[in-house]
Amino acid sequence: MARSTSCSRWVPLFLLFIARLVFAAVEDGPLVNGDFEKVPSNGFSGVGDGPVSIPDWNTNGTVELVESGEKQGGMILIVPQGVHAVRLGNDAEISQDIKLEKGSIYSVTFSAARTCAQLESLNVSVPPASQTIDLQTLYSVQGWDSYAWAFQADSEDGHLVFRNPGMEDDPTCGPIIDDIAIKKIFTPDKPKDNVVINGDFEEGPWMFKNGSLGVLLPTNLDEETSSLPGWIVESNRAVRYIDVNHFSVPQGKRAIELLSGKEGIISQMVETTPKKEYSLSFSLGHAGDSCQLPLAVMAFAGDQAQNIHYLPMANETFATTNLTFTAKAERTRVAFYSVYYNTRTDDHSSLCGPVVDDIRVWALSGAKRNSSGVLTLVLVLLVLALL
Repeated sequence: MARSTSCSRWVPLFLLFIARLVFAAVEDGPLVNGDFEKVPSNGFSGVGDGPVSIPDWNTNGTVELVESGEKQGGMILIVPQGVHAVRLGNDAEISQDIKLEKGSIYSVTFSAARTCAQLESLNVSVPPASQTIDLQTLYSVQGWDSYAWAFQADSEDGHLVFRNPGMEDDPTCGPIIDDIAIKKIFTPDKPKDNVVINGDFEEGPWMFKNGSLGVLLPTNLDEETSSLPGWIVESNRAVRYIDVNHFSVPQGKRAIELLSGKEGIISQMVETTPKKEYSLSFSLGHAGDSCQLPLAVMAFAGDQAQNIHYLPMANETFATTNLTFTAKAERTRVAFYSVYYNTRTDDHSSLCGPVVDDIRVWALSGAKRNSSGVLTLVLVLLVLALL
């Protein structure tokens, strides 16, 4: 009887273990055949000759595997990484089923390159979430960029879809996509004495170790569903999420490089107490990517705005600056954009800009606010006593 009771205790645990195996959510990292290098059933021999089957992906419409160096007319097709990638023709799509944790936020990272379409874009969705990302702006001279898009899982069974919404005269014209990965996003706790969430930008989308271009964060006005927790991109152009492995980062492992002048804005609404005085501080510098000077940001805190230039000092790649403001409401907007429209000095085509990091907002105590006034009063009294 004792043995039977012991066995009965293990049965629920065993069933739970099996259930977790069956319904395990996708792990952070590249999707299955997310680089499209897995050999199709008919091999790579037919690549470039038309539609082919793609292992682990469902296809609809004109979907082609393309090879690095392949030509279409006088144009060389660009493969972001490796040897193979996928091109989506008119209204064509690829999709893959993924297991998710319902209610969680996920970020999808992918690389994309333009081909021959005049108005090129890419729709990324995990229904019901969906966003069409503009690919018209080329941010790097390499001819491709990496992007991140976030969504909230509506159920455990997700269906990730990449679709070309374009309709060109040439049905094969359309974006090339490659290197698809996913990451579950966590919102960091608010640090002590700082009301900014994720002000060090350490929590963000998946970044490939060999990805030297950073990850672009396109327009996103939903602070609850963001690849960069706590922050939104409230502009027409993207900002670049960079890492310490390929760029100069002021603090930690991640930072934000602001691109395209006023067209690339990041912002966050922070909790404040009306009529209370606060200080905004942040690190400002360059990414070490040969960005042409001058570098400057416009920093906003409530109704205060300040134009701050980065002045290189010796071997330092960043400087810390601050701005004092008085809160007018229970939530205050903190925002940054690049003052100039910068490009790299070595190619004059790749977009770049100032780097911001380690953003902090904290309340100034009465003692700190009045310390200078008290010191002045003491000095005045001493002078009077000596007279």
